[in-house]
Amino acid sequence: MDNYIVGRNAVKEALKSGRSIQRIMVSEDKVKTGLADIVGLAKSQGIEVRPTPIKQMNKYDLEVPHQGVIALVSAVQFKELGEVLQETKHEVPLLILTDGVEDPHNMGAIIRTAECVGATAVLIPKRHNAPINATVAKTSAGAIEQIPLVQVGNVAQTIKQLQKQGFWVMGAHMEGDRTLYEADMTISTVIVIGNEGKGIS
Repeated sequence: MDNYIVGRNAVKEALKSGRSIQRIMVSEDKVKTGLADIVGLAKSQGIEVRPTPIKQMNKYDLEVPHQGVIALVSAVQFKELGEVLQETKHEVPLLILTDGVEDPHNMGAIIRTAECVGATAVLIPKRHNAPINATVAKTSAGAIEQIPLVQVGNVAQTIKQLQKQGFWVMGAHMEGDRTLYEADMTISTVIVIGNEGKGIS
């Protein structure tokens, strides 16, 4: 992924989560005003804050508005599925598995929603899926720093593996016969969200 997090909420959540940040560029005119809270958080953690001309910041190809703040970070740290399940062994896990989601904005929205509903983790295929980039991070409104992300190989094999471990599998569909609120969520569940056009593979 491109190793930048941009936007006020996304950068603030990255700071709060303890994400490894090399430095933060802040628009010169906002160091002491609109972004003072981010500057304070960064300095308290010993992270370099670099006042930067807005014209220079605008040269970065970020796909999304930076709102006067750009953080240079390490790549997203994916967790192992076994590690996530072990950490939540006393809970009823709810996993979200993406299957060919292409739009980074949709990917960010899925991660944000998953975090809001208290999902255990988001499972993301290594191939044929939107890259986890700055657009995803910003659209997730910081949720990418709060919920574990697990990279998986083959979607079908991952589903079979989870079924063997007692998971129920649900597929999201625009014309489904019941809503998520009507489903039994007291059992280990994985919800599969398919491609924007083709649906679930």
